[in-house]
Amino acid sequence: MDEPFDVDAGGKPRVRDYMTQDVATVAPEDTVAEVSRRIVESDGHNGFPVTQGRKVEGFVTARDLLLADDVTPMFRVMSDDLLVAHPEMDVNDAARVILRSGIQKLPVVDDAGTLVGIISNADVIRSQIERATPEKVGKLLRTLETIHDVDASEERREVAIADLVPTQGKVYADELEGRRYEIEHGLTEPLVVIDNGGDLLLADGHHRAMAAHTTGVETMDAYVIDLGTRVDLGMARTAREEGLASVEDVNVVDYARHPLVETTERFQ
Repeated sequence: MDEPFDVDAGGKPRVRDYMTQDVATVAPEDTVAEVSRRIVESDGHNGFPVTQGRKVEGFVTARDLLLADDVTPMFRVMSDDLLVAHPEMDVNDAARVILRSGIQKLPVVDDAGTLVGIISNADVIRSQIERATPEKVGKLLRTLETIHDVDASEERREVAIADLVPTQGKVYADELEGRRYEIEHGLTEPLVVIDNGGDLLLADGHHRAMAAHTTGVETMDAYVIDLGTRVDLGMARTAREEGLASVEDVNVVDYARHPLVETTERFQ
């Protein structure tokens, strides 16, 4: 059953919304050789929480292992001066901790001190881009109501990618790679969709929708704004003029980088 989307439900992104719940850990008795091998064989790990059961005892990074003997256990090389986050912590506060401390990952512990996740600098960056917040969706809804004199509503539901009508004609191949990674790791943000008399117009999240389409994902979570009736939307006219009827019609640009990347590189 679809749950109603509450525009006034706080809106602040929490650590629990962006943390990775399936956390790889090591034990205090694991040796430098064992943990070094895990780092080399892992997909992007450069350190692990050190846990006894689900209690965090410390954190060990690849740098901590460099000068230690292979047989040295983790409890002798780990850092036990820990910075941790709480699942209900504002993700912006977690960002400040990560930025000021220079660390790359924060273990996330609950009120009982149990490890429930981990949040990285990459997770924090992701929380700041393409975020479909209640405020963002609410502002769009109120704008549509004012301009078109309709009584709109919103809800959170799964939408079929094949049913979406795109409102922009191109996406960038390099950005699609990042969106595919998010999908594969369960990190994808909801889409924002406008139900215009039965036509599901994709208002926000074209790269996410295209990444889902190219990886075989058939449905995605979305905030759906239902206008209650069909109105003459500018984005609907744009879709018609550009011949956009489905995600199949969106052009993947692989000969150019995203304009923001190009701009950044010019200032380097």
